[in-house]
Amino acid sequence: MRRLSSFLIAASLLGGSSFALAKGEKKPAKTAKKEKAPKKKVIPPVTAEYKKKLAVNLASFKFGMSKDEVIANLSKAIDEQWEEKIKATTDITLKDRLRKDKKAEVARISRSYLTFDGKKGGWDVSIVEEEFAHNTGESMLEKWENTDGKNNRRFFFFHDGKLYKMFIQLDVSILPEDKRNFDTFKGVMTNAYGPGDVETDRITWRTPEFDVRAMDKLKSYGAVALVIEDPRVKNELVAIREAKAPPKKEMNAVIKAVVDADGTDKPNVQQNGGAVDAVIKAQGGGKK
Repeated sequence: MRRLSSFLIAASLLGGSSFALAKGEKKPAKTAKKEKAPKKKVIPPVTAEYKKKLAVNLASFKFGMSKDEVIANLSKAIDEQWEEKIKATTDITLKDRLRKDKKAEVARISRSYLTFDGKKGGWDVSIVEEEFAHNTGESMLEKWENTDGKNNRRFFFFHDGKLYKMFIQLDVSILPEDKRNFDTFKGVMTNAYGPGDVETDRITWRTPEFDVRAMDKLKSYGAVALVIEDPRVKNELVAIREAKAPPKKEMNAVIKAVVDADGTDKPNVQQNGGAVDAVIKAQGGGKK
């Protein structure tokens, strides 16, 4: 009898709980599994050996140089290059022509200097279009480097008249013609300068004195480049550019009314015809 009564009591308790659940009592919620935090990107520091190799891209220039100091530096290098050609010939006429060509090259470099003062030009849609902004005290000088079998192009960027960055468009022949892609470029650059911070189209190496970016411009300009810059001036310029950036253009009133009424970025003009009519009437349009 005791066993039977115990069984009946247990059955009644189970039946009661089943009844409660049937009435809609919620089962205890399962504890949500904690999502694993994304792995933090580990960027290896630049070794002393690779830092020395990266610094070679500064050539004989120093951050803080004025435009005139950069041109004087370039003129000296040009004099040395052309002097070898002049000495290599005894033809007086040819010597005179070489001297004129040398002067013309220096003059061309000087003429290439320009300030980004708000007037849009060809450089605003070019391989260096991301490297400057207007009305922020920035300026630029450029020179072709056709020596030692290389066909590079060096752009000098100044802020408040002082050199802070150089953009070197590299001879694309450093990449095999049938393998001109980011993976190949990344391999060439990391082999030369060591591992860096790899992103979609660039690799960055950071040191206290300078940052270097290897830029993949193959899809847009069929080119690759290295950028070496003073990180302190770069950070200052980021803030200045943001402060002086032109205000974003407002959305067309009709489109804005339709988007606001529908609450999506894919407005249905038929569903929001009332909003469109209201804007048109407010602007003096509509049926007479």
